[in-house]
Amino acid sequence: MIVRIRADLERLPGYVPGRTVPGAVKLASNEVSLGPLPSVVEAIARAGAEVNRYPDSAATALVDRLADRLDVTPDQIAVGCGSVTLCQQLVQATCGEADEVVFPWRSFEAYPIIVQVVGARQTRVALTPGHGLDLDAMAAAITPATRLVFVCNPNNPTGTPLRRAALERFLDSVPSDVLVVLDEAYREFVTDAEVPDGVELARGRDNVAVLRTFSKAYGLAGLRVGYCVAEPDVAAALRKVYMPFSVNSVAQAAAIASLDAEDELLARCRDVVAERERVRAELLSVGFEVPETQANFVWLPLGERTQAFNEHCLENKVVVRAFAGEGARVTIGTREENDTFLSAARSFTA
Repeated sequence: MIVRIRADLERLPGYVPGRTVPGAVKLASNEVSLGPLPSVVEAIARAGAEVNRYPDSAATALVDRLADRLDVTPDQIAVGCGSVTLCQQLVQATCGEADEVVFPWRSFEAYPIIVQVVGARQTRVALTPGHGLDLDAMAAAITPATRLVFVCNPNNPTGTPLRRAALERFLDSVPSDVLVVLDEAYREFVTDAEVPDGVELARGRDNVAVLRTFSKAYGLAGLRVGYCVAEPDVAAALRKVYMPFSVNSVAQAAAIASLDAEDELLARCRDVVAERERVRAELLSVGFEVPETQANFVWLPLGERTQAFNEHCLENKVVVRAFAGEGARVTIGTREENDTFLSAARSFTA
């Protein structure tokens, strides 16, 4: 007898992580190149001595710290094993087989995977010619069956932002029983004052949830900590579908220590932003199309040239994230790493 597996899983694309190639510069996964701060490493070491005990499944200390920092109540926060897990929990908490999830495409690669795994239906909405989210088309795609809409701001992998006026108009147009999830994994790299803080934008809107992560700006990608800020009933629903103990005690300690060191970490973000502007300007100067970005990466919409560019970068000891037939996403690393990439990029166009 052969164990019966869901037939639809055969059509499910696997999540493709950024490659790691020994000896090469890795600019494929939107990680920060510098590791955790020394104070965070110390907190990790201290927590490591107590891993014989289960973690606080409610992450009480971390939730309280986040609530204080964001000026919300603790019952508005749910933590998860990275914000990607919270994406799945949000779909699980809102959708059944007959329900739909609307999201832009291309956007975060996990959205269609998550929706299919949960068993809901998906509606993909094409980006604008400028590689940004088409909010008018997304609003038009909402039907009575829609239960959730993902809005990635800035968008991954294009880096393009949504500004306040457009986003407010969109939120005003969404039915009150449809949950809008503002995925703000790259919020700490935003410098445009017109790109709104989702937590502030969500105040007074019961159908808006905001996702953030410690994986990017805080340098804790290997420990997996994310959080959601939402209306208390939504946060409570997330906690109902939460896998107990999935945010481990070391991760919780590291996240709290990172909040303690936030000024130092945000200074690093400013360095990344300066490099982002330099890299984009250099790429534009040698003839690449590079959309505006407010994240810690740039997007090169290379179309059919994407695979050739990816192979060229690998030959030059640089790993980027290629989306076949569409484009390449390149993380902003240290100045030295970025110079290695720029050298490869210039020789590709020569």
